[in-house]
Amino acid sequence: MEEAGEPGREESGDSSSTQETFPAAPSPPGPGAAPAVSEEPPAAAEKPEGEAAEPGGGSEPKADCQAGEVNSQEGLELASTETEDSTLQTSAAKKIKIEIKEKKEKKQKVDEDEIQKMQILVSSFSEEQLNRYEMYRRSAFPKAAIKRLVQSITGTSVSQNVVIAMSGISKVFAGEVVEEALDVCEKWGELPPLQPKHMREAVRRLKSRGQIPNSKYKKITFH
Repeated sequence: MEEAGEPGREESGDSSSTQETFPAAPSPPGPGAAPAVSEEPPAAAEKPEGEAAEPGGGSEPKADCQAGEVNSQEGLELASTETEDSTLQTSAAKKIKIEIKEKKEKKQKVDEDEIQKMQILVSSFSEEQLNRYEMYRRSAFPKAAIKRLVQSITGTSVSQNVVIAMSGISKVFAGEVVEEALDVCEKWGELPPLQPKHMREAVRRLKSRGQIPNSKYKKITFH
């Protein structure tokens, strides 16, 4: 009895499993009943998530691509401008170097020409003129006196370079006064050596021509 019953259980279990795997066919609708609506949506309506997001989110990758292209174009433009600026800077630096080199060469050439002219002039001096020229080259104002005078006028201490410059300027000024005094002596029909009256007349003429600044302050009153 038990052995006969066991197969019956197995068959019932098999039948139940077949019922679960194979759904029952829908019963025909009655005359007054509405047709049953299928629970499964149509296959065409089912779309993956990625495809469903295309209508709304498809513009985002395009916008990203456009932004990337714009950034790349801007980067290229910046790189080109930087290269242009660097080339301009290098060309300007080269031009400045060339100009400085040309100026140095020109100055050196002028100095060489002046030295050559001076050598020709000195070679044509007489013995008396050569002695006078040597005395002129050796003569100089004492730097201590020049420094003391400049400091008394400015009220501040001055460097050695300023003292040297003022000594040279004073020597040139004295040479101009002596040259004018020699002209005065010649016009008056007199012969050297120079006298104080010649020096005073030379200074007066230089002041009248505006070559010596007027050191005295004159108060101008308007009536």
